[in-house]
Amino acid sequence: MPVIESVSAIEVLDSRGRPTVKATCALAGGVSASASVPSGASTGTAEAIELRDGDKSRYRGLGCRKAVANVNGPIRHALHGRTVEQQADLDQLLLALDGTPNKSRLGANAILAVSIAFARAFAADRGVPLYQHFADMLGLTPTTLPRLTVNLFSGGKHAGGQVAIQDVLVVPASAKTIDESLAAVFAVFQAAAELGVSEYRVRPLRADEGGLAPPFPSVAVMLDDAVRAITDAKLIPRDDVAIAIDVASSHFYSDNKYTIDGDALDSAGMIDRIALWLDAFPIVSIEDGLGEDDWSHWPALRRRLRGRALTLGDDLLCTNPERIKRAIDAGAADALLLKVNQVGTLTEAGRALALARSAGWRVTVSARSGETEDDWLADLAVGWGADQIKIGSITQSERLAKYNRLLEIEAATRLPLIGWPNP
Repeated sequence: MPVIESVSAIEVLDSRGRPTVKATCALAGGVSASASVPSGASTGTAEAIELRDGDKSRYRGLGCRKAVANVNGPIRHALHGRTVEQQADLDQLLLALDGTPNKSRLGANAILAVSIAFARAFAADRGVPLYQHFADMLGLTPTTLPRLTVNLFSGGKHAGGQVAIQDVLVVPASAKTIDESLAAVFAVFQAAAELGVSEYRVRPLRADEGGLAPPFPSVAVMLDDAVRAITDAKLIPRDDVAIAIDVASSHFYSDNKYTIDGDALDSAGMIDRIALWLDAFPIVSIEDGLGEDDWSHWPALRRRLRGRALTLGDDLLCTNPERIKRAIDAGAADALLLKVNQVGTLTEAGRALALARSAGWRVTVSARSGETEDDWLADLAVGWGADQIKIGSITQSERLAKYNRLLEIEAATRLPLIGWPNP
């Protein structure tokens, strides 16, 4: 059983130039490992709290020195010399030390960084790959690799709001490997970049997660351009490459209305609008099609999408077991977007995964808009048997680190891609 010799942390910068936390965990046997945690832009109100300094003179208040100090102070003191039999024991110690329902005392960024650094050190101490250690935590056996869902076009909070919805993603549907998937995505991305120059006279400037962000006049045009990029890449829409949408409706929902493309729609109208998109485009997944608190209408959305596209919950669920159980009971969704930093520890995220699987849901393991070059997310998606992985586009190092790790795992394991998309 591992004995924790020390934990420490420093402040590092994420892909948006904002501070985040990098923790290091050293075990008594000489093994040491580090982990950096991401942060989100499109955040749900039920997410665990990232502790920020609030000092407006430094990083506009976004500094993480308080979170770092909590790792180097109370967390280090609590864990020094501790024998920890399994991940759940470590995480429970951190939760008890924090003592709040949303991790606002120590900060979810401090807690998660330590949680993942310990997991990586534990895996190294056992002499197993990180994905295998993640699988062993939950009693799972990796049998497949996740299907890629890759940002092509961005709007909403990721790109200045030129259109209301947040992301249009491409899903390499016919690819048999991660390698084939990335080649297909590259072809579509390059065609989309060329389309942006020819149609909008804009350089291929990218949003937070690497998606292209031309000034689309409407969501329908955005989706039509995605289909054009697929065909321009000599691929067949839906058969070779399908589309997924992150609607992120909470960000344009106010006073019981969804303001999109100049229209103010009620919930039924928003569901009708999504149904029109499904009729016109090869869409296989709708993420956050309604607002996170529009609970009474989510079951109707799911019924409308059933058999056509996944009803994927992000802000609705926040990787929070209580919200997931509510959604299961209400029939509000059939897929979970799993973001570990929304809940704050690996153990709690594993509980969320188990709940989703118990209901027969699909699971997408997701990165955040503010990422680092750390690649543990790829191992998590493989170890926990994710159906899909959502990393971002293929143009920035914090995204490519995770795609490259998937390529490494594929080469080492020869695991097949999961057979998706089939809603």
